[in-house]
Amino acid sequence: MNVCLIGDNLTSLSLAKILVNKRINVNLYSKNFKNKILQTRTVGISKNNLDFFNKEILSLKKIFFWNINQIEVYSEKYEYDKILNFEKNDKQLFSIFKNNDLYNLLKNDLKKNKLFKKKIIKNSSSYKKILNNQNYDLVINCDTKSEISKKFFNYQIDKNYDSFAYTTVLNHKNIKNKKAIQIFTKIGPIAFLPLSKNQTSIVFSILGKEKNLNENQIIDLITKYNNFYDIKNFSKIEKFNLNFSISRNYYNKNLMGFGDVLHKIHPLAGQGFNMTLRDIKIFSQIIQNRINLGLPLDSSIYKEFEKQTKHFNFAFAFGIDFIHEFFNFDSRTSKNYSNYLFKFIDKNRFINNFFSNYADKGSVL
Repeated sequence: MNVCLIGDNLTSLSLAKILVNKRINVNLYSKNFKNKILQTRTVGISKNNLDFFNKEILSLKKIFFWNINQIEVYSEKYEYDKILNFEKNDKQLFSIFKNNDLYNLLKNDLKKNKLFKKKIIKNSSSYKKILNNQNYDLVINCDTKSEISKKFFNYQIDKNYDSFAYTTVLNHKNIKNKKAIQIFTKIGPIAFLPLSKNQTSIVFSILGKEKNLNENQIIDLITKYNNFYDIKNFSKIEKFNLNFSISRNYYNKNLMGFGDVLHKIHPLAGQGFNMTLRDIKIFSQIIQNRINLGLPLDSSIYKEFEKQTKHFNFAFAFGIDFIHEFFNFDSRTSKNYSNYLFKFIDKNRFINNFFSNYADKGSVL
């Protein structure tokens, strides 16, 4: 069995690893293999997804991630009053990784596997050759910037948030640091994501006309909203544009999209890569069922994958978008209805657990 993956990122490497674990040959194509992941970007993986990752993809040593057991949500509108709190009796909710660390762990592990090969996309004609290559049972595109994405996955629901996410890492004095914090400010949400006792990642999504700020202005804003850490210094500040997209079509003939090609969401809830991991889990189960029954891998898998995931991905992606738009609207209105609503959610154990399970598993089932 031979699978072709297009793109060099966390999605393609995670998918490659789970496939080679099933003794499937994988060729990974990319225009170049120089890691362009921002050094300050982090990824949060829910407990359920981390258990799956460790069992089915790659077992990760604890030195490479930091567990958090509490999430607190505040609003500048309500004078930084805590409006939501999620915790499970000191149990792990999320684990925070540096994107670059996770990428390198996967890359270095795959390097040693004889079933995995990297190949360079030299020019536009390379894509046509890939699609016409009869040796590949499956061709999966994980690269949103590839020519294949523009040609076959442009039938999307798109939204430009007109904002940038600024990322950096705070170096600060040692604290327990097991609590992630989200503050909905007047200019956009800022997240404090613990990486260790003395490091915390920042993701600050700044809206509209305020979005193009210099490094000193970003540092001043982070300092303004920080009431939790005794900061020693900041790492380099990086930024990326924010947009929402969800594909209406998952596949075309022998080609299927995956990861951000199918769904790209706002980072405020830290659910982007978690959506992809849930997709990988379902895709892995479909392939394993075929292997167990002695059936070939072919493009009929795509239809089954779309049937099992598309409606959940639509609902989940628009749920995250609703949260973003709700807080964006709430910050501009003088009404206090949202404060009463979230206080109710926070105090109601059943509803609180509902949202915790939804964030962990993508559903409450």
